[in-house]
Amino acid sequence: MLHIDIHSFSYKKGGIPKDLTGNGGGFAFDCRGILNPGRIEEYKSQTGNDAEVQEYLETKTEMPRFLELVKAIISINIEDYLARGFENLQINFGCTGGQHRSVYSAIKIAEFIKEKYPEGTTVSLHHDEQPQLNTKVISNH
Repeated sequence: MLHIDIHSFSYKKGGIPKDLTGNGGGFAFDCRGILNPGRIEEYKSQTGNDAEVQEYLETKTEMPRFLELVKAIISINIEDYLARGFENLQINFGCTGGQHRSVYSAIKIAEFIKEKYPEGTTVSLHHDEQPQLNTKVISNH
């Protein structure tokens, strides 16, 4: 079983999350090149889990293209790790505050993995700066 640990984080507050599995790695994707909805007054108190922020990211930024490229890159490793019996992979998404872009990216990639790799994986999702959004392990059997 491949366990995939996904984090959203803030480059300013905590930096790239440590890999606690002892593998020492995984992916760290920088979302700061995407327009920041946090700079728009109506979105400042919201997160990447809110529908209005998601719509902004999907229609007014390069986020859809960014995530398509991320999906292509991580799929190479997931498929290889499944074939070789690896047990852990970490995928991190960072932005300035860990509130909008990184949260959205982490959620969407967790959904993608659950849909594309329903067999042989479990996913845990951690929002390091938004703990109120954290969920339990999503199992795929």
